[in-house]
Amino acid sequence: MPIFDFECQSCGNVFEKLVLKIDAPAPNCVTCDSDDVAKKVSAPGFRLSGSGWYETDFKTGSKKNLAGNSQDGGSGK
Repeated sequence: MPIFDFECQSCGNVFEKLVLKIDAPAPNCVTCDSDDVAKKVSAPGFRLSGSGWYETDFKTGSKKNLAGNSQDGGSGK
């Protein structure tokens, strides 16, 4: 489910809201109930990690960070 960041142009409140359709109108402000709300650009809330398809198919050479690979320099031992 996509969660978007919104900013109220009236009171300046920044809030997150679950929006089921990407083209749905922005929700009213949760603080002042204004409809003058803009969607903000934000980073995704997930990171692809591990030794799955992303690591094996799309990264090359030293960019790969496969499980068990100790090239990161931070062994913690």
